[in-house]
Amino acid sequence: MSVEFRQPEGLHGQSPGPGGPSRATDTDPPSLPAPWSLPRWRAYVAAAVLCYINLLNYMNWFIIAGVLLDVQKFFHISDSNAGLLQTVFISFLLLSAPVFGYLGDRHSRKATLSFGILLWSGAGLSSSFISPRYSWLFFLSRGLVGTGTASYSTIAPTVLGDLFVRDQRTRVLAIFYIFIPVGSGLGYVLGSAVAELTGNWRWALRIMPCLEAVALILLIMLVPDPPRGAAEKQGVATTGDPRSSWCEDVRYLWRNWSFVWSTLGVTAMAFVTGALGFWAPKFLFEARVVHGLLLPCFREPCNSQDSLIFGALTVVTGIIGVILGAETSRRYKKVNPQAEPLICAASLLAAAPCLYLALILAPTTLLASYVFLALGELLLSCNWAVVADILLSVVVPRCRGTAEALQITVGHILGDAGSPYLMGLVSALQAGRPDTYLQRFLSLQQSFLCCAFVIALGGGCFLLTALYLERDQAQAQKSGTGTLLLCTHAGLRADPIETKSTGHPLNLLIYPFIHLLIHAHVIIMPLLCARQDCRSWGVNIKSKPT
Repeated sequence: MSVEFRQPEGLHGQSPGPGGPSRATDTDPPSLPAPWSLPRWRAYVAAAVLCYINLLNYMNWFIIAGVLLDVQKFFHISDSNAGLLQTVFISFLLLSAPVFGYLGDRHSRKATLSFGILLWSGAGLSSSFISPRYSWLFFLSRGLVGTGTASYSTIAPTVLGDLFVRDQRTRVLAIFYIFIPVGSGLGYVLGSAVAELTGNWRWALRIMPCLEAVALILLIMLVPDPPRGAAEKQGVATTGDPRSSWCEDVRYLWRNWSFVWSTLGVTAMAFVTGALGFWAPKFLFEARVVHGLLLPCFREPCNSQDSLIFGALTVVTGIIGVILGAETSRRYKKVNPQAEPLICAASLLAAAPCLYLALILAPTTLLASYVFLALGELLLSCNWAVVADILLSVVVPRCRGTAEALQITVGHILGDAGSPYLMGLVSALQAGRPDTYLQRFLSLQQSFLCCAFVIALGGGCFLLTALYLERDQAQAQKSGTGTLLLCTHAGLRADPIETKSTGHPLNLLIYPFIHLLIHAHVIIMPLLCARQDCRSWGVNIKSKPT
């Protein structure tokens, strides 16, 4: 691939004459920047480096989940507080994402990415030396790791969006987002394998900085910082258009209905993947204990077989799902321009019953639970590359960093920032029940059931995205003529259809969405718990003090 911009004749500020070149006058148009080009091989090398760093990024997200039982024993953390580890991580990430989005749209993206890698690797390394007396410091270090990863999750997709376009961009994004499930799965595998080999879970956090140092060197040497919109020839470095303010960018995104609905769909995905990613290894471990296949863990190191199995499932289903989703989207949108959100909606609506059956069948047949869990993860993974392609196609290039930041922020605020803690908190509510190992397992199972409900809501959000996709894509493509930006600077709506008093889409969903998330746990969970009879399983494992 080669991205190149050439200056049209007569716009250089000089015109040749009989006596040689004449000086530019005040009436001459301003000179355009020099052309920017990149050889095809350099673009693919840069994409490979960004994929490698994305792998490390998501390994950092879930490496603690792979050794969660050991961390709980080491710092004496209960289930209700263990979910706070991921909540603190996500909270720091979402607070810093808008800052990195603003910097990524206006300053050097390579420098911002380098700072993020240094921050998350340094915080991760230092957390491995924290004494068990200072558990609060370990929570804080996880928050700093989240701040560092926010820079990469926000900015890296926009760099790829400026290096590739159309089908090439879909394929590259598919490969890039394969490393979300692959990195998540390897995080489980690395954490549990290192803990088992060394007998100390903290060595997993000490290995990661070595890999991240290599990533930083490759980023500095091999990854360029292309002008915004380089692939579409719409970048500010080539057109010289005035830079809009952050408030104007947010106002434009607020009125972009495709962006809003797809962001809410991503939020539902984040809620479920955050809860499953953090608690699923422990849930599977306790399911094996209930079936009599393992003994409960009373001292570290705990059995890590389930973390390895879940990590392997995440890697395999992630690779297959991302490739399947991206390729289906690439082929189907040739005959249906609304293919991308429809694929996301169909996969989420199909994943909901799979996750429900995986949870319900766990106490009776472990094999069936694993099968449906793998199907659910496969269907969830189909969306990662597709939702990124939706964002890049409906948002103008100069706002993409801010759009990524806002999508991350909203997705984490309503999604995985609170879902791990919420699952742990609900599972800890015993309300007069006997404190047995089986009862704690059933409480965790019942707290997971809301995930099927939330993921179905996400499918509905993507169906609504399909209604506005073509219009918003057309508006983003017209940004090269300045039409959309003029409307944005003037504070007007870009589409006259939107001037009708229909209200903003957030007014239609955001409050019911929050209301349902809250009251689904308050109303549905007690009803489900009341109908469960622990004795019906024929198991009565008494808890022992740790």
